[in-house]
Amino acid sequence: MAEAMYKGTGRRKNSTARVILKPGSGEFIINGRPIEDYIPSAATRLDIYQPLESTETKSSFDIQVNVDGGGITGQAGAIRHGIARALVEVNPDYRKTLKKAGFITRDPREKERKKYGLKKARRAPQFSKR
Repeated sequence: MAEAMYKGTGRRKNSTARVILKPGSGEFIINGRPIEDYIPSAATRLDIYQPLESTETKSSFDIQVNVDGGGITGQAGAIRHGIARALVEVNPDYRKTLKKAGFITRDPREKERKKYGLKKARRAPQFSKR
């Protein structure tokens, strides 16, 4: 019989993370590399672990993540979102805790598009009277 496998998809900005949780010892692999190699910043790693710490399941799952798009911070947010969704699949009772902490809600903020006549989304060319 196959072992239990829980999946969750997380998104943030332009990043998408596909997360797989398997019962295990707490091994964390992102795109085939250990989390310490893929995300060097300790603060960003703490951000990723938040859903696991709030449900007290940090060392009870092996986590495998495939993430693409965006930068490191956006990818970290996508991974956190995916982990939270997978944990709800593991145990629906976790939903209340994760929802209260704000891990289930997708962050809707996206980069605003550039408008014609402007240098960026809102940055106008420098004005000169003469």
